[in-house]
Amino acid sequence: MASVQVRRYRDEDAETVKEIFTMGMSEHIPSSFMHFLKQPPTQMVLMCVFCALMTSSKSFLLPILAVTLLLAGARQFVGYSFNKYIDASLKKDLDDIGATYIEKKDSCFWVAEVDGRVVGMVACLPNENAPACLELKRMSVRRSHRGMGIAKALCRTVADFTRDRGYAAVVLYTSVVQTDAQKLYEHMGFEKIREFVVPELAAKITNFTLFEYRLDLQKDGKSD
Repeated sequence: MASVQVRRYRDEDAETVKEIFTMGMSEHIPSSFMHFLKQPPTQMVLMCVFCALMTSSKSFLLPILAVTLLLAGARQFVGYSFNKYIDASLKKDLDDIGATYIEKKDSCFWVAEVDGRVVGMVACLPNENAPACLELKRMSVRRSHRGMGIAKALCRTVADFTRDRGYAAVVLYTSVVQTDAQKLYEHMGFEKIREFVVPELAAKITNFTLFEYRLDLQKDGKSD
């Protein structure tokens, strides 16, 4: 089995890190679309459109075509929303990882290598809402290298970094559609402490929920 090495980010990793992040986020577009379809408002709109057109046209063809076009538009909207988030994230902190993470106090960015190839990444920085905690961010592993314990190694790296700097806990945020990530974090000892809907109108309509997880490093006087 290939060995995994976790090391600090270097400038030459920049394009690879952006690629891993973009590919990882894009994987959630299909599951986000399915989440959108399962919401009662979505189903109600589709049903109303179908029934109204069925009644007025006396034909199955027109309502089926209309619903198909609505679904295609919804799929495009979900993809657009994710791409907009990816672009914003790239500009916000992944465009200059050194300034955002490496050069700031109690912040860091790591990559995971297998056979000299960067296949995973994770970062942390002080949490704005919980001064006693560091926030785990930008966790992603290439699909081709999952199941090798890389994500767990990255989680442990953040936990060790947080503990060494005297912080009480690690916190992170993940979404309702990232079920594999939720299982990983819970396996690593994180506890779900809060769930909320982001303030954007589209997120409220589709009930796109975010979960906040916390890993207490000093629970019962012991580390995780």
